Amino acid sequence: MTSLQDCRAMDAQDPLRQLRDLFTLPEGVIYLDGNSLGVLPKATAQRVAQAISQEWGQGLIRSWNSAGWFELPQRLGDKIAKLVGARSGEVVATDSTSINLYKVLSAALRIAHERAPSRRVVVSERSNFPTDLYIAQALCKERGYRLQLVDDEGIEAALGADTAVLMLTHVNYRTGAMHDMSAVTQAAHRAGALAVWDLAHSAGAVPVDLHGADADFAIGCGYKYLNGGPGAPAFVWAHPRHLDRFEQPLAGWWGHAAPFEFTPEYRPAAGIARYLCGTQPILSMAALECGLDAVLATQALGGMAALRTKSLALTDLFIRLVEERCAGQGLSLATPREHAQRGSQVCLTRAEGAYAIVQALIARGVIGDYRAGDAMQADILRFGFTPLYIGFEDAWQAVEHLKQVLDSGEWQRPEFNQKHAVT
Repeated sequence: MTSLQDCRAMDAQDPLRQLRDLFTLPEGVIYLDGNSLGVLPKATAQRVAQAISQEWGQGLIRSWNSAGWFELPQRLGDKIAKLVGARSGEVVATDSTSINLYKVLSAALRIAHERAPSRRVVVSERSNFPTDLYIAQALCKERGYRLQLVDDEGIEAALGADTAVLMLTHVNYRTGAMHDMSAVTQAAHRAGALAVWDLAHSAGAVPVDLHGADADFAIGCGYKYLNGGPGAPAFVWAHPRHLDRFEQPLAGWWGHAAPFEFTPEYRPAAGIARYLCGTQPILSMAALECGLDAVLATQALGGMAALRTKSLALTDLFIRLVEERCAGQGLSLATPREHAQRGSQVCLTRAEGAYAIVQALIARGVIGDYRAGDAMQADILRFGFTPLYIGFEDAWQAVEHLKQVLDSGEWQRPEFNQKHAVT
């Protein structure tokens, strides 16, 4: 059995341990929810204050030029590109994940229609993140397509002569299960469909190679593993073969070929810049850049490969400790054991009390989160492991708290069973 001393020794030998110093972590908190909202980089407060007091306060409108505000979407996009297997000039940071999905799915449907108008089906996972499904539902209704939802094991079988687009999230938000992006994309292409990927739970957490997988479009989130802050701008990528073929539907002035000509007719910018829309949230962009720089600090320490090695070691340890120390407590593992199929989180299911158990842990300073079950799966206790700032002792202590909450029945206290608006 792995001891606390063993975990401390693992932390001492961790080549990434110095990265923890880049972040602000509250005393007494074990933060296992970076897959929902990343923690605050220490550089962010000063950078945002500078943007407010100097760039906005003193530079005023001149800062669009003098402080480089206008180039922020592309500059941050180039940093994100290094984390997702894209090239310089192929990614922009902008808008939200939902809005960016609307853009790329719209473009994908237009491309698919040009190729084969008879293809009228969008395939996705039934357990995909709801906003992705809602956006797809709206577009399908608007354009006369059908959204076909399948379970994970039925994805390839669902790809047929009527499939226009396959839309998936790389790492499942509920279970942490990770698709083989390359194999699934190849299956979509063999069927004549395009592949659209949501990287919200993988960018900055697991290695991603969009070009290697030959994906068609991708979008992702800036406030989870990229630590950009609540509501941080998201990002969008399109394969170069698709970039200049179609306009995206939100033809705002920032996506114009010459926005400061102020002409009444829209003319899309070349390349990925056409996926911009309106004026960018500069203060949020400044915060996101600090988060990206913290992730990119790993490049001197082995990059995404080193992060992935530590992520798997952390999640392996957590799974093993839960099964050793919380046996007989009704917990089951929802996350795949196979490394190639696992993201950077561990999800446990329990038939009773999952929400209250999470609330009891949060009261103790162990912050994870809860996701409601469905007809196929019990309620989920979800724990995210961000290797930038989570250590092996954190995993051990989290399981110790979980054991105490279960052994004592502490989770049954009334205050832990009162549902909050955000779970």
